[in-house]
Amino acid sequence: MKKTITILAMCFLGFSLSIHAQDTVKEKQADSAYVFTDVIKLPATPVKNQYRSGTCWSYSALSFLESELLRMGKDTFDLSEMFVVYKTYSDKAPIYVRFHGEHNFGGGGAAHDVPYVLKNYGLVPDQVYNGLVIGEENPVHGEMDAVLKAYVDAVITNPNKKLSPVWHTGFNGILDAYLGDIPETFTYEGVEYTPKTFGDMLGLNPDDYVEIASFSHHPFYEKFILEVPDNWLMDEVYNVPLDELIQILDNSLKEGYTVVWGSDVSEKGFSWKNGVAIVPDKDAPELAGLEQGKWEKMSDKDKDAMLYKFQCPVPEKKITQEMRQEEFDNYKSTDDHGMHIIGLAKDQNGSVYYIVKNSWGNTDHKYEGYFYASQPFVALKTMDLMVHKNAIPKDIRKKLGL
Repeated sequence: MKKTITILAMCFLGFSLSIHAQDTVKEKQADSAYVFTDVIKLPATPVKNQYRSGTCWSYSALSFLESELLRMGKDTFDLSEMFVVYKTYSDKAPIYVRFHGEHNFGGGGAAHDVPYVLKNYGLVPDQVYNGLVIGEENPVHGEMDAVLKAYVDAVITNPNKKLSPVWHTGFNGILDAYLGDIPETFTYEGVEYTPKTFGDMLGLNPDDYVEIASFSHHPFYEKFILEVPDNWLMDEVYNVPLDELIQILDNSLKEGYTVVWGSDVSEKGFSWKNGVAIVPDKDAPELAGLEQGKWEKMSDKDKDAMLYKFQCPVPEKKITQEMRQEEFDNYKSTDDHGMHIIGLAKDQNGSVYYIVKNSWGNTDHKYEGYFYASQPFVALKTMDLMVHKNAIPKDIRKKLGL
């Protein structure tokens, strides 16, 4: 107990220095702020870099499938994200045109797009199709995204007064130019495949994967179309109360299943540099041993400075269903990033965090491309989870009719 008090006191000293003498506080002091002990860490393939592309959904869901293959005792696979990007772009274009442009169109997507592509088109290895044909080391999609959007908008507003029969062929031609031609057949480890037969060979059943959300504007234990722009397929998710959402996540990891995590990382509490995501309790009467009187006298600016310096674990908010809903309804929680949860950890105070594999590369990163998201952050900012249906606790699965 004395050791814990000493550590908290040291943390508070760091905070005080930060507020009252920032010129003496060095970033190096924050390097050992959080001490994590991994409780569950499931197998995962190497971290990749989506770079300048809005394709986190493809990277995270394929990373999930690669972990699924490891869980099933199969080989280590490196699956092509850009094959999935090509196929989804090609399929969302006709939908956008049929909606007269009144539908979302762009490089974004959702986790369920990957099982959709697996089911309808198969998959290919990254070594066969990496989509890097414009001379870049990593994906750079700004020009491609803009050109594709301009193309479909021109198709909709064209002066011919009717669609030509070749417009979609032309659209795919742009994809061919920027990403490369999709191979009809290829050889992998001495065996010839098509994308469909390769997908079949993997032994993954796309119907095994379901998405779970927790929002009160729809009935619990029913499916609904999640109202986010990147859900171009208008796919449905299962709705459960918040406590059961966390229970599903925890049970999945406990049973050896990883999870795709759709979340909002545009928050003060998300720090890629420090490798943590938290929801500090701004109303906390004490922080790392700080006397309540001193806390109450602090300005909001100074309180914020202490809470978001990431110099040691701080009290976090207790997240409720109502808080989640308010964040979603007011556009404070959006579907801006897809990631892959591969484990569970605890900090030096025993608080629970989830081990998250990101797709922003791992060069010079504190946790080599991973970060730790606190349970309150996950509870508040989760848009949805994609899990293997067998990872859902039986009682909840029964309520969902699975």
